[in-house]
Amino acid sequence: MTDRERFLNLMEYRPVDRCVYGIWCSGAWPETIERWKKEGFDPDNPPDFNTDDWLMYGGWFFPSPPFEKKIIQEDENTVLYINHEGITMKERKDNPYSSMPQFVKFPVETREEYRRFYREKFNPDLKGRIGNDYTEQLTSLRNRTLPLVIIADRWGGFFGGLRALVGVERLCMLFYDDPAWVEEMMDGVADFIIRMMEQILEYTDVDVFGFWEDMAYKTGPLVGPGLFRKFALPRYRRVVDFLRQKGVPYICLDSDGETSSLIPIWLDSGINTLYPFEVQAGMDVVGVRKRYGRDLRLWYGIDKRALIHGKEAIDRELERVRPLIEEGGYVPGLDHSMPPDVPYKNYLYFMGALKKVCEKG
Repeated sequence: MTDRERFLNLMEYRPVDRCVYGIWCSGAWPETIERWKKEGFDPDNPPDFNTDDWLMYGGWFFPSPPFEKKIIQEDENTVLYINHEGITMKERKDNPYSSMPQFVKFPVETREEYRRFYREKFNPDLKGRIGNDYTEQLTSLRNRTLPLVIIADRWGGFFGGLRALVGVERLCMLFYDDPAWVEEMMDGVADFIIRMMEQILEYTDVDVFGFWEDMAYKTGPLVGPGLFRKFALPRYRRVVDFLRQKGVPYICLDSDGETSSLIPIWLDSGINTLYPFEVQAGMDVVGVRKRYGRDLRLWYGIDKRALIHGKEAIDRELERVRPLIEEGGYVPGLDHSMPPDVPYKNYLYFMGALKKVCEKG
């Protein structure tokens, strides 16, 4: 069974030779890798657990052409710069990847700036986004043995994409202060995704398309579900209906945090796959399956903190999700990237134990 055959069968609750596993939400922190190197990990010769592989593309929907990185100010500890998305941010020099940056300024402050940004940076030119040989690249994906997953990433959502334009606080206020502008920006996201995917689907079929939102924190969403349903559901629906008509079977959505109150909106939109179900935010993939049934496919949701504590905690976590592994429609994996307090030996144990559970399931 190829990785693609296994994936498609699993997502439809059909028989598989084993469960899909080894696809991670965000991998490991750079500090985690550095720790593991000291504990015996060789990045040039990593351990082989016979894991699945996917073709995943997530960089095609960013502003294009990208902004040139411009350093505005720096000292011994920090650097203030404009990144490739046009966001002015301040980062620590000693820990730029695993610490949260300070977002100082976003690329759009007025409706006029938004319209100019949209015209200049959201053209659906596949040459600039994929490469001059994009037709050959996309056509070559037709006869594949791996699942093809295209994620719109940070600019492909109706909260996540807008927050990258104007910032979280400003966006939350705009729902009340200027709802017409919010609708205009959401329509712009929907139009852009459709124009991009319409071209891509001329050359290859696609197994999964993914929205990116990251619109919740530990105790709930950053915008009320009633308000979000009113604004976002019609735009989700337009994109999802287009993708369904073009033969894309699975529409996924990525949002960290406590998203329970948003799940009905996403289901009503036609989205049928969610991830990563952060346990420390109260998310429980087993409970979600019991509540919403098989129409909603689930990815990940294994508490990454179990890998900190060792074998017994890992075994308990795998036993907790075993019913989903056995039922199908579920890809087991960690609920986010592995922090640097995960010992390498615990990672090895987790991977070996996960492999056994997935093969037996």
